[in-house]
Amino acid sequence: MGIMSGNPKEEPMHYGEVFGAWTYLTSAKGCFIAYQTLLNHAGDDDLKELLKEGMNSAQDEIQQIEELLKDNEVGLPPTPPERPQANREEIPTGARVTDPEICMTLSMDIAKSLVACSTMMGQSIREDIGAMFGRFHVSKAQLGLKALRLNKEKGWLVLPPLHRSTSSNQ
Repeated sequence: MGIMSGNPKEEPMHYGEVFGAWTYLTSAKGCFIAYQTLLNHAGDDDLKELLKEGMNSAQDEIQQIEELLKDNEVGLPPTPPERPQANREEIPTGARVTDPEICMTLSMDIAKSLVACSTMMGQSIREDIGAMFGRFHVSKAQLGLKALRLNKEKGWLVLPPLHRSTSSNQ
């Protein structure tokens, strides 16, 4: 049997897997802290729930990737300090992030995470790592759909130019 033909958890990670997992972990930690901060600015209750769901998802991903990296003796990136809760009304209006901006930021983070998960799935030769990022991808896609629906329902979606076929107008 070769080095890569046994239990995937006993196989070494290649440099791309290490870098991708470490980078994804760094990003997940940053998103968690950013969502804590944005939660202080959010006024819409549905948006607050979506942010909390994003935070829970990030915490789950952080735990799984940290375990993977520790098991493979890879040093972990620093964890930013958690943000305190603040009263939204005490944040000056001009300094407050608006609900549409918050949801746009969340949507952008989800889109970037989907690409990162797809990249890790494609470059992983360890099946357990590819599968883990596959689960993250499905979770992010579901969260992205919720963000899209919320953007549409609240009228926050900024539409790109819409294409109308000239042949259908005749």
